[in-house]
Amino acid sequence: MKYLVWISRVFVGVLFIISGLIKLNDPVGFSFKLEEYFSPGVLDLPFFLPMALGISIFVVIVEVILGVLLLIGFKPKFTVWSLLLMIVFFTFLTFYSAYFNKVTDCGCFGDAVKLTPWESFTKDVILLVFILILFYGRKYITPLFNTKTNWIVGGVALLACMLFANHVLNHLPSVDFRPYKIGANIQEGMTVPDDAPQPLYEYAWRFKVNGGEQTIVTNGEYPSVEGEFIDVETTQIQAGYEPPIHDFTIEKDGQDYAAELLEEDKLIMVVAYDLAKSNYDFFPEVAQVTNEAKKKGYTVIGMSASSDDFANQVEEKYKLDFDFYFTDETTLKTIVRSNPAILVLRKGTIQQKVHYNDFDKLTL
Repeated sequence: MKYLVWISRVFVGVLFIISGLIKLNDPVGFSFKLEEYFSPGVLDLPFFLPMALGISIFVVIVEVILGVLLLIGFKPKFTVWSLLLMIVFFTFLTFYSAYFNKVTDCGCFGDAVKLTPWESFTKDVILLVFILILFYGRKYITPLFNTKTNWIVGGVALLACMLFANHVLNHLPSVDFRPYKIGANIQEGMTVPDDAPQPLYEYAWRFKVNGGEQTIVTNGEYPSVEGEFIDVETTQIQAGYEPPIHDFTIEKDGQDYAAELLEEDKLIMVVAYDLAKSNYDFFPEVAQVTNEAKKKGYTVIGMSASSDDFANQVEEKYKLDFDFYFTDETTLKTIVRSNPAILVLRKGTIQQKVHYNDFDKLTL
């Protein structure tokens, strides 16, 4: 039992720290995932929506700190109980998502590692087993250092988490795991290889044969049956290849201009996924930067999921000399964790991407 506890202690502690740090690198992204869970179609907890970012930061910091406390063996009773309650909750959440197919990615490891709902649930069940070993063998969890040193280690870890969270919230994630990171080419990200796996479907055909019903399953071909066709049920049994970027458009008046705009040698994108939630204090600086960019030969566009009427109001109020195009809100949230933000592209390749606090760092 003593050795099992040591193995479990290291495994759980390291995994919680890694998982927590990945999400702490992008707490805004994790808050979007929480908003998805709180939405009416999933848990239907709308009163939590305004607190999603705060909950996100709190949860990921707790995750890291519990991992640290477990590794150093400080406050074992509190630590193990907290881990157990947390993993029980997450196991329920991932099972709910998987069984009802509500959330396709739990966000357990942010954008660094994508897990299907059932993979997430399996991961949590495995973690639950290890944490139960820790729970029943908690008397074997002994501290690595004396009490004073343990307090110092825990305090430093907490302070480091808070400072790191503050930095990424006021700038951008330190490590970008998304397909729109600096250096990525959007056209290449949308390309599907010729030999890419295709989705596989199973078709359950129902016929009325000799007064009764008969079901025949095929992979697509119409079965040879002497009977009256009733209906067919289609089930995807294997997903096909999905390119990293698969929902990117730049639309205006119902037309997609992405192909031609991404061929521009000098392109500025002002991204504001929801203009109603934008930080308006920075739009005068947006106007200044984009005016300067146009003088230097850049094509400047805005990208938002807001209505044309609202976009026109913002353009007029802040004297923005460019038009906003429509792009899916989820896509814009994925592109950059700032509202507004500015991207510089060259023939579809992202050269620069800045938070509104870093507009002064743009190089044109």
